[in-house]
Amino acid sequence: MKRDIYQKLLQWKSSKQRKPLILRGARQVGKTYILKQFGKHEYENIVYINFEEDPALDDFFQGRLAPEKILTNLSLYTGENIKPGTTLLIFDEIQNSSHALNSLKYFCENAPEYHLAAAGSLIGLFLSRPKSFPVGKVNFLTMYPLTILEFLEAVGKPQLRNLIVHTTEYSPYPKPFHDELKELLRLYFFIGGMPEVVKNYIDTGDYSLVRNTQRDIIESYLLDFAKHGITASIPKINLIWNSIPAQLAKENKKFVFSAVRKSARAREYESAIQWLEDAGLIYRSFQVSNPKIPLKGYANPQSFKVFMLDVGILGAMANLHSGILLKGDDLFQEFKGAWVENYVAQQLKAETGIPLYYWTSTGKKAELDFLCEFKTRIYPLEVKAGINPRSKSLLSYDRQFSPPVLSRTTLLNLKKDGKVVNYPLYAIHLFPKLSSQMK
Repeated sequence: MKRDIYQKLLQWKSSKQRKPLILRGARQVGKTYILKQFGKHEYENIVYINFEEDPALDDFFQGRLAPEKILTNLSLYTGENIKPGTTLLIFDEIQNSSHALNSLKYFCENAPEYHLAAAGSLIGLFLSRPKSFPVGKVNFLTMYPLTILEFLEAVGKPQLRNLIVHTTEYSPYPKPFHDELKELLRLYFFIGGMPEVVKNYIDTGDYSLVRNTQRDIIESYLLDFAKHGITASIPKINLIWNSIPAQLAKENKKFVFSAVRKSARAREYESAIQWLEDAGLIYRSFQVSNPKIPLKGYANPQSFKVFMLDVGILGAMANLHSGILLKGDDLFQEFKGAWVENYVAQQLKAETGIPLYYWTSTGKKAELDFLCEFKTRIYPLEVKAGINPRSKSLLSYDRQFSPPVLSRTTLLNLKKDGKVVNYPLYAIHLFPKLSSQMK
């Protein structure tokens, strides 16, 4: 259970300014499950309709979008009484009905007493289009794959999760805990955070089933490309998606269009990349040379890295065998350390929701993996795949900009040495929260 999302759903339910809710996120991150669980525990009944499973439902939203007419029809169709305040009405895969999406405006304006939550695997694609529906008429929540902390709880290690969550100072974790957390991190790198994959591992412990489930999810994404992509862009979406593991394996992880296809130009493929980003399947990190607030104003939109939404999906795309788990800490070196960088990007997006940036010095002699804008300050972060504490790029950044704190994340234990802080990879949740306490 994603307890942070559940808590936000509780806040939405009790809010005096409540509007229809849209829960967005990539396919298979657990949106439907959590909405049903929320309805089961917090409401008298649930009325659930799925526009992908039953396209005929769109007919109820033709013509005048009056909530009272829609509610009457849905009650008759489902045989359920939809009551204000005590029924949770769920519109799933709402992107399959533009009329249902537009109806949310009228539920907000004319029937705010009804609790309506919508979800969609590709809702980001529709929200990116102009005139999808008026801005300001819905509340949004974004859902991601399970983070490492949620994974710890899912596999029966809530005490280790709490150990990290309640950390308030830079004291190393006891060695038995540190070693166990590294083992669990290794497992997470293979399994990832897709809920069905995690559940199958918990139920069976079968790594082959884990990989097969990940491949099934990847296949569902490919089907989405064909079903929902703009026809002319479908081949380009497929090419970009399939190129990501190889792009990350390069020494210079900047996304290069010619690596997708010889003579490929950015303007020909930008819409395909945007499609994948809007679908929640990739994250982009943009290059910054002059780290000033706001970072967005100094980012280079033509220079970026592309990460996958989940490290487990990345491993499946690259056909990494389960035997990699026997390699110990060496597995973190795969893809020239990009597996670790993808992991950190995934955790930062899920934990903070902030845009991703990285820094390169003038002349590209030094590169820092992440810059995070947090509470009006910029925090640099270097990612290391092993236990080598040398941080040339971090020190280069320090010489030029002298930030109050320098952060890195490695397999080493939690530690503070002067202004340099080391976060163990399994405790990246603490960045930049603990750093923000330093003066």
